[in-house]
Amino acid sequence: MGCLLVLASSIYGQSNLVVEVKSGDGIQTLLSRYKLHQSNCNLDSFLALNKLSPTDYLILEKKYTLPLKVYNYTEGTIRATVGINDYDKALRIQHFNEALVASGVKKSGFKDDGELWVPYHELFCVPTTNDFKSYTMKIPILGKEYEEIIVEDETLKGCVYYLVSGHGGPDPGAMTKKDGKFLCEDEYAYDVTLRLARNLLSHGAKVYVIVRDENDGIRDQEYLGYDKDEVVWFRQRIPANQVRRLKQRTEAVNDLYEKEKETAKLQKMIAIHVDSRSIGEKIDIFFYHFPGSTNGKQTADTLLKTIDAKYKEHQSNRGYKGIVKARDLYVLRESKPSAVYIELGNITNEFDQKRLLIVDNRQAIANWLFLGVQKDAFRILKK
Repeated sequence: MGCLLVLASSIYGQSNLVVEVKSGDGIQTLLSRYKLHQSNCNLDSFLALNKLSPTDYLILEKKYTLPLKVYNYTEGTIRATVGINDYDKALRIQHFNEALVASGVKKSGFKDDGELWVPYHELFCVPTTNDFKSYTMKIPILGKEYEEIIVEDETLKGCVYYLVSGHGGPDPGAMTKKDGKFLCEDEYAYDVTLRLARNLLSHGAKVYVIVRDENDGIRDQEYLGYDKDEVVWFRQRIPANQVRRLKQRTEAVNDLYEKEKETAKLQKMIAIHVDSRSIGEKIDIFFYHFPGSTNGKQTADTLLKTIDAKYKEHQSNRGYKGIVKARDLYVLRESKPSAVYIELGNITNEFDQKRLLIVDNRQAIANWLFLGVQKDAFRILKK
């Protein structure tokens, strides 16, 4: 797959897999290739092992340590080799190795070459509660490479989120052209929305992706192809008329809200968009809430503070000029759950485009938004 494999010593007495990246590799694409993108624990471990931040670029032909341990398979069983008693975990490790062989990343099975590859999330990710046991589920809307999710904990159990990416169907939203290719708001907003959904699901939340594209899951390409086949929950064609479009997705949210309100601990609607302004106007991620909505403002403030803190942590000299504003937008006014509206950047600005085009930046946005949403939930639930 274009990577040189090396083994590195580890404090845990086994070997870590080390790879030499090639052209086009980013953090997310590298972890995805080795089936390590299913858990935030693997991402955190990769960053720590290589002393990186989520927005750092990988350097061509430099060697990087993966959160992947290599065991010498000589004990006859996976449980004996790794030193575990959990049969289900051993079965997951077996399937993990088989998937790597099937994709061509690993040349042969562990019974043939004697190398059992074990991801960090199976070894070092500790659940937040003693009685919780992590499990894997499949969400096909996320796309083939991302549909498997490891539910690491249930800290957001009982929290229901309605994620509404902007535009879609006959309306691509804000558009521009770069390198002869169209950049469409609905495609990039949808990709970030799915990445946020994945993070929320991995911590036990219930997530409804309201605007959906059955053909386009999470995509790691720089230029995302555009189409008009998006639908609104559940399989409703998106009308051409703007007011009808907004009414359709808001009614979908409200119908689900009524069904969930008896059991949900909290419900939130999050709309994700990309702005379009003059080509020279650089903007940061900013947030809207409905005027007079205390809950909406508190959520927006929490998200903004989280993004600000992350920029200070990873790009201390950059500065962050995101804002929170009240605005009487249809989806904010008409949605029954508390709502926040997010603008990711100016699609026509070359600097802002990097936030959208670079896949690791899209993932970082989703990760940081998730942290803000999680903090907001903990604030409400007093965890």
